[in-house]
Amino acid sequence: MKRFSMIILYLLLSFTMLYGQEHPRLSLTLDGVKTIQAGLDNYPLFYEEYVKAKQEVDQAIQTGLDVPRPKDMAGGYTHEQHKRNYKLLQIAGNIYQISGEDKYAEFVKKILVEYADMYPSLGLHPAKKSYARGKLFWQCLNDANWMVFVSQAYDCIYDYLSEKDRKHLENNLFVPFANFLSEENPKFFNRIHNHSTWANAAVGMMALAMGNDTLLQKALYGLKDDGIDPSEVDNDGGYIKQAGLRKAGFLAQLDYSFSPDGYFSEGPYYQRYAIFPFLIFSYALHNTKPDLEIFKYRESILKKATHSLLQLTNHQGEFFPINDAQKGMAFTTYELVTAVDLMYWVDDSQTELLSWAASQGSVLLNEAGFYVAQKITEQEITAPVKKSILLGDGVDGKEGGISILRTKGIDLLFKFSAQGMGHGHFDRLSYSLYNETGEVIQDYGAVRWVNVDQKGGGRYLPENKTFGKQSIAHNTLVVDEGSHYEATVKKAEKAHPNLYLFDAANEDLQVISAIENNAYPAVSMHRTFIVFEDEAFTNPLLIDLFVVAADTPHTYDLPNWYSGHMMQSNGDCKGNFSSLVPIGKANGYQHIWEIANCTIEKDMHTFNWLNKNRFYTKYAITSPKDQFIMGRAGANDPNQNLRADPVIIHRKTEQTDAVFLNLIEAHGVYSPITEVPTQPYGTIESLHLDYADGNYTSFHFTTATHHWQVLFSLKNNQATAKHQLNINQMDYVWTGPLKIIKTKHKK
Repeated sequence: MKRFSMIILYLLLSFTMLYGQEHPRLSLTLDGVKTIQAGLDNYPLFYEEYVKAKQEVDQAIQTGLDVPRPKDMAGGYTHEQHKRNYKLLQIAGNIYQISGEDKYAEFVKKILVEYADMYPSLGLHPAKKSYARGKLFWQCLNDANWMVFVSQAYDCIYDYLSEKDRKHLENNLFVPFANFLSEENPKFFNRIHNHSTWANAAVGMMALAMGNDTLLQKALYGLKDDGIDPSEVDNDGGYIKQAGLRKAGFLAQLDYSFSPDGYFSEGPYYQRYAIFPFLIFSYALHNTKPDLEIFKYRESILKKATHSLLQLTNHQGEFFPINDAQKGMAFTTYELVTAVDLMYWVDDSQTELLSWAASQGSVLLNEAGFYVAQKITEQEITAPVKKSILLGDGVDGKEGGISILRTKGIDLLFKFSAQGMGHGHFDRLSYSLYNETGEVIQDYGAVRWVNVDQKGGGRYLPENKTFGKQSIAHNTLVVDEGSHYEATVKKAEKAHPNLYLFDAANEDLQVISAIENNAYPAVSMHRTFIVFEDEAFTNPLLIDLFVVAADTPHTYDLPNWYSGHMMQSNGDCKGNFSSLVPIGKANGYQHIWEIANCTIEKDMHTFNWLNKNRFYTKYAITSPKDQFIMGRAGANDPNQNLRADPVIIHRKTEQTDAVFLNLIEAHGVYSPITEVPTQPYGTIESLHLDYADGNYTSFHFTTATHHWQVLFSLKNNQATAKHQLNINQMDYVWTGPLKIIKTKHKK
């Protein structure tokens, strides 16, 4: 009998060790709770967060939470109520652990029981708008959101509940919910995509909370046989095929979602969205399965992903709106607070994360947030440091990439990445430009109002496909009014641009250059940006060199979607005063009103505009028959889903090879207080293309006092390569791909 008892004890201990049945253990731990309780009043940032959260939950306890039967799309009442519920449940669970007051556990229990009573009777959501309809929400993605948060709440009150309560919740709610997200929705669960990251994390975290190893294996490694054709790609993209077998599950998400630099193929907006399930599930695994060493997985890929994401922000801290993205999303969002706190807690040698955390102004209600608040109180914190970066795209980092050139108030974003799956836009070699005031040359982002019921329930609107994704909606070259890769995801995912040159070692002269040879048949596009500082200019100068080579003549359009209001152009512009017509019929052109069409008599076009009380001038070399079309978004837009953004399009017709050369100079300000402009006109007097033969391009520009000769090798990017050109009977010899020679005008 004694031996039998010892065996039972051993089995119980083994089971406890195997599943770590100590609660809480997902985003909070028992040791962490004790640490927080001992120093709760000591660190203002954490204590203020705690008090605010406690007041919010107290109010919910007093008024009660509705658990309505699902009906609405995003932005509607039932959708928003269930979102509010899962967030409050997660907060209430943490408050229960920290305060020790049973009323918070009872509150969580009451709401979860209501869900458990309702869930078995739920069919698919009545809104038939998703490839994977949810039950609580219109799409499984939001159902997964719910479970990620609720798993943490359940974990926090696990020991408060009776065995009968736990069985009721698990048998009627959590296990069926997890099976619905996985086995019943393989297209949602079993692929490489941000949706599936949420799904894997949801099932995995609930598995850890319940001690359910079967569900955990599904979460980590995917479904063994889901019956899906590996080559299938739905509207959101995301399936991959490797050696005839598609890989899935959370570990595969880590393997295939990020480049070695930590860049997420769908862009920073979705990287921000996905980083939360990546990190919160990893943190739970870190607490419960330490042998997995999840934060060291793939050479600490989550650490790289966090740092790259923080760098992909402008001066206002907003993420660059690459691909499908809503503008205004910033690093202060809850997902990034989670990322910063957890990554610092895991490795506090990353002291730069404290700077970001202090700037965020909030922390998590767990030991990671507590530790960050403690260090912010104890240490002197400096502002976050942003730098020029190059992030490779693709699993091997060799499928193009993203680059940011930064210097003295300037952020130049150059996108030469792979497609980015279904959320990608057809904008190879596109760019956007920012300074401390915000956008100067903008990317539209997505045609969508997230969670706004009036605008399609917060879904992507039709114009996102017909305009937002199309090439003309971006600052890149368009050939024959057709989008890159015919605006087809499958075609675009087969190829990518290639990096030609990146050099940011010298802040006064930084360069990024890339080549795209597949966006159009038999058309090669090579774009180079130079951020150039010189004492002759009050602000850094942007040089944009776009070289095009083709086998046959084409019409080339290069749009610039500038922010602000036109001041002056040196062209002969014929305005459409009686009636507006779109500039084209398809591929995004049908959504752009033609405001005016300008012809240029000179060899340099100047376009001057004012944005947020700053003056800018764009200088462009021109050829005979070149046109400059002034347009504005909003045509063929019956529900007014598009912003009425302005654009100027440089058009070259019937040309085989072409060179587009633009300079953008920021040069003055306007005071609405004194009503006085300062330096409203640019200082560049001439811009001229001197040489172009496919191997080299050379041009010069001048001010009243100086002359700059720019020489660039298009074929040899080696730093040690020697080059020689004769231009206007003058020999130029230089080493390396780029050389700028400055001379002073002779008096």
